[in-house]
Amino acid sequence: QVQLVESGGGLVQAGGSLRLSCAASGRTFRNSAMGWFRQAPGKEREFVASIARGYGNTNYADSVKGRFTISSDNAKNTIYLQMNSLKPEDTAVYYCAADANTSWGSTFVRAADYDYWGQGTQVTVSS
Repeated sequence: QVQLVESGGGLVQAGGSLRLSCAASGRTFRNSAMGWFRQAPGKEREFVASIARGYGNTNYADSVKGRFTISSDNAKNTIYLQMNSLKPEDTAVYYCAADANTSWGSTFVRAADYDYWGQGTQVTVSS
């Protein structure tokens, strides 16, 4: 059974930092695309960042570019999202996602491109 488990969310003041982790189990995603999405109350789920594991290619939403960094640790079957200079508008539930197939270097920005999802972790940024 494949599971993605997010951790690292919490409450932080504006300008602060958090690092989210997403640990995969049940299979490896060594050469797959994995990503982070977020959903704020009353809004649709939106793309944050993605990475083509094994290839190193990354992609970011314009709203987080320069502040967030996605990375991967294949030995731990885990990806991370380092979030710096957090803003109140970053407040949301953050979800990890993984594609079942080999990415061949592609990074995906659509939720429909991902096959597996975590349960989410809450990030709250106070002003």
